[in-house]
Amino acid sequence: MDICAIVLAAGEGKRMRSKKSKLVHRVAGRPVVCWVREALQNIGAQDQVYIVGHMQDQVRAALGEDVAFVIQEQQLGTGHAVMQAAPFLESRGGCTLVLVGDAPLITDATLRAAVDLYESDGFAAIVITADAEDPTGLGRVVRDPDGNIQAIVEHRDATPQERKIREINSGMYVFNTPLLLSALGRIGSQNAQNEYYLTDTISILIGDGHRVGAYKAPFEETVGINDRVQLAQAARIMNHRICERHMRAGVTIQDPESTWIDATVRIGPDSEVLSGCHLEGDTVIGEDCRIGPDTRLTDVEVGTGVFLERTAAAGCKVGDGSRVGPYACLRTGTEIGQHCRIGVFVEIDNAKIGDHTQASHLAYVGDANVGSGVVVGCGSVTANNDGNIRQHTEIGDNVFVGSNTVLVAPVEVHENAYIAAGSTITETVPAGALALARERQTVKKNWVRRLPT
Repeated sequence: MDICAIVLAAGEGKRMRSKKSKLVHRVAGRPVVCWVREALQNIGAQDQVYIVGHMQDQVRAALGEDVAFVIQEQQLGTGHAVMQAAPFLESRGGCTLVLVGDAPLITDATLRAAVDLYESDGFAAIVITADAEDPTGLGRVVRDPDGNIQAIVEHRDATPQERKIREINSGMYVFNTPLLLSALGRIGSQNAQNEYYLTDTISILIGDGHRVGAYKAPFEETVGINDRVQLAQAARIMNHRICERHMRAGVTIQDPESTWIDATVRIGPDSEVLSGCHLEGDTVIGEDCRIGPDTRLTDVEVGTGVFLERTAAAGCKVGDGSRVGPYACLRTGTEIGQHCRIGVFVEIDNAKIGDHTQASHLAYVGDANVGSGVVVGCGSVTANNDGNIRQHTEIGDNVFVGSNTVLVAPVEVHENAYIAAGSTITETVPAGALALARERQTVKKNWVRRLPT
């Protein structure tokens, strides 16, 4: 069966109080509207058209070129929005889903079930409904004795008895495509708002003698995002789903309430994520890792058996068996080898660190290639910026860098060399050499006693 989709994405979203369209605000690392697109793709709705208006450039940029766009110059109601896509529907059979772009919690399972109900029972349309604890302000679904939809009544038009109904219209539908086109041509704007309502197509189809059914979804899937409070609520629900998926796949998450994981993150089995962690972007974590507590990873590739404690890392790689932190910072372009120790208050920036290398505490290594088996002492730094450009440091295998050393780039330290503590290195250190670059200590006896009081 041909499945296509129309997504309403033209709203202004004033209540967000934002310079951005509400549809491009992020939930679990992904723009709100992209969650709708993914759910549609997962049920085979490859032909999708998005009705755009306010801040359309942002919405187009978020969705890319794989979908079609139609501009709604004036926002004259949901029916008017769908009318803009009429040319997209002509000559099509099958069904058309009409969704709202600000409902990221809708699942492909719900959409598939609604389409299956439409197809199996010969309905002209299916309305996706939900039971609301407080349906105030929402359209009520009135059913006939057979359970089919008899009417959709807006809250302001509902009788006292109808207002007791808890089943509400989500604003999402599955339509027989030719029948939808026929009904769209007959809706009017004779109402208090002078707008064209999509719900009028339901009344028209029922008046034509067609059956309209309902698929009841969990209420949380139908909630749209209209302000920052609802954005936070949607993010928490989505994060709970993501954490649950990882836990069922063999990942231990100590405290899902304080752990935030983007949809794109991958985690291997038998890894453990401790409280307070944020895992973002294209982060990939191998098996048997221990992440956290209080660790933030963005676009980080983590090997097997890695321990990252209170670490901030972005755009980098950490090899198998390495330990990083606490309070370490790995910046973009960094590659940590296998079985390394990057310790407390160590920052690595755009540097490659060889296997079995240690920088245990209070060090900065930037714009450098560091070999295997290197020891970087406490307080050591690569002075990589001369005020104009960033310079490079090369450190060979098995080098010992004494505490409080400054390597002034560009500089090379060859394999098996030793650098005495407190040295400032500005020239090449040959292989196997000992480099000392510090003033001879001078002691002035009784000097303090001569200070003025």
